[in-house]
Amino acid sequence: MIALGVMAGTVVLAAQVPASASSGSATVSGPAASQGSSAGSATTLLRLRHGLTLEIPSSWRVYGTADQVRVVTGSCARPKGPYAEPRCDSFWVMGPKALKTGGEGFTPYNPNRGPFYPAVDVMPCATNPKYGQVIGKAIAVGRRDIGVAHRAHYRVWPGRCVTYDDATQKSTFKQREWYLPQQRILIVDQWATPGLDRILKNAVWDN
Repeated sequence: MIALGVMAGTVVLAAQVPASASSGSATVSGPAASQGSSAGSATTLLRLRHGLTLEIPSSWRVYGTADQVRVVTGSCARPKGPYAEPRCDSFWVMGPKALKTGGEGFTPYNPNRGPFYPAVDVMPCATNPKYGQVIGKAIAVGRRDIGVAHRAHYRVWPGRCVTYDDATQKSTFKQREWYLPQQRILIVDQWATPGLDRILKNAVWDN
């Protein structure tokens, strides 16, 4: 699990792995407000696998393990809950272990076959656990930049929240995915997180 510490005004989240395994760590350092930013727009640096660094709002909170990082962006009932935990404004950054069972039926994740859906049954809808989620065929397929010289496979999957008894549709959502096959990094967002496209496009790589 990720350990939390405070040192000289800097919040640090570091996966409990050997120092040589830095590609499997996640750290948060802050504040790191851009030049000209006001105190209300302060940002924090989130360091992920393979030197991927995102500049995120300092109000966002980070939970999880080195292989499954959850970035909570708003209200959340149980921020330390599993991927299918509902009622939590957030997005996920998944690593190789999560991808091994990230397809439907716990098969290996493959964006050409389907979305990230680590379950054998119907998972609860992200906004309301009274309903189940059903995800259809991708409505957008392409490439998106994550920092310089890193092009992610990008897909948008249409989701529906339906009743369990007769599949009556109650609401809809879109599951956005950015996948970097070489680094085995997947970003999953079901909450239309404001500014996430820009944050990923402006990402920095340490190596």
